[in-house]
Amino acid sequence: MILVAVLDHSSLAVGVSDLSGGLLAEHHEAVELAGGPEPVVQRLATLFAWMLEEHGSAAGIWGVGLAVPGAVEKPDGQRLFAPALTAFQNWDGFPFVERLATAVGAPVWVRSGVQMMTMGELKSGSGIGLTDMIFVKLGRSIGAGVISEGALHRGAHGAAGMVGHTFIDGGTLEGAAGSDVLEREARLAAESGRSAYLAEVLERAGEVSVTDAGHGAQLGDAFCIDLLGRCGRAVGEVLAPLANLLNPSLIVLGGKVAETGDILLAAVREAVYRQAHPVVTRDLRILRSQMGGSAGLVGAAQVVAESLFDARFLQGWITLGSPREHPEFKEFLEQATVETSIRPARPRPPARMPG
Repeated sequence: MILVAVLDHSSLAVGVSDLSGGLLAEHHEAVELAGGPEPVVQRLATLFAWMLEEHGSAAGIWGVGLAVPGAVEKPDGQRLFAPALTAFQNWDGFPFVERLATAVGAPVWVRSGVQMMTMGELKSGSGIGLTDMIFVKLGRSIGAGVISEGALHRGAHGAAGMVGHTFIDGGTLEGAAGSDVLEREARLAAESGRSAYLAEVLERAGEVSVTDAGHGAQLGDAFCIDLLGRCGRAVGEVLAPLANLLNPSLIVLGGKVAETGDILLAAVREAVYRQAHPVVTRDLRILRSQMGGSAGLVGAAQVVAESLFDARFLQGWITLGSPREHPEFKEFLEQATVETSIRPARPRPPARMPG
């Protein structure tokens, strides 16, 4: 079996799958990753142990797939590799992957969350049977995953798809369409009375979310309609040249912002179809993901399954009966055990800003 986990800024999901990548069980809960890595790795170990009690034994785990926020560095000549997790400054220096591999006793493969979600959408979502597609996650951060000729394109350093940093209208796409920005605009509209619907939500709940803006748009609130329309057009304007470059047959939108409804989806479609070449858009479909939080787990299972049976890795363990016996992994595990005992249990504190 394969253990999988998806870490996001405010949530944690775990699951267990068979070797075909099919999920047998999954679990989702809220967590604050900015609080530090130690409680997160401990919680992961606890949840993995619980999954194994329900669905198998530790000896039956052949690999672990981990999806994390932000770009994940590609290995430089190493097959088994423990990249630094850099999405949070206070995680710098903490041996998260080494600790996880040591706790589970199986090799760990790490990818960015959006790349794992892309693989999940390709294998079990709207991308089944396709060879060229783009997945876009619209949340606090905005990123894209690219499938080209059936394979995930990671780029030279593993950072392919960072479309949220594209400049548009004097700022970045994340600055125009990220969930934090939209929630801030929605709250200001509620406080100023520009949106009667959001003002009611704020008075009742004490806060306003992107989901509330989506509900307001569906109910005809003019401000919410305009907010999500502007967001969708900004996303579409960034995706149009990407579509021209890659000529995908499908673009899938996922994440909290994409779930707000059809107004945003229609605005994305309008911008892409208007700005991309007619040959590119002739058969191009732009859809909203129906997989929700399962996409990253399914994708993580697929990444591990493919990595386990990659010819170069397979030849190292096939005669030994298990990837846990792979000489490279045993060497990695020995080194990880030493490093986690020598390196500090706590991550290095953030560097003090000058002034």
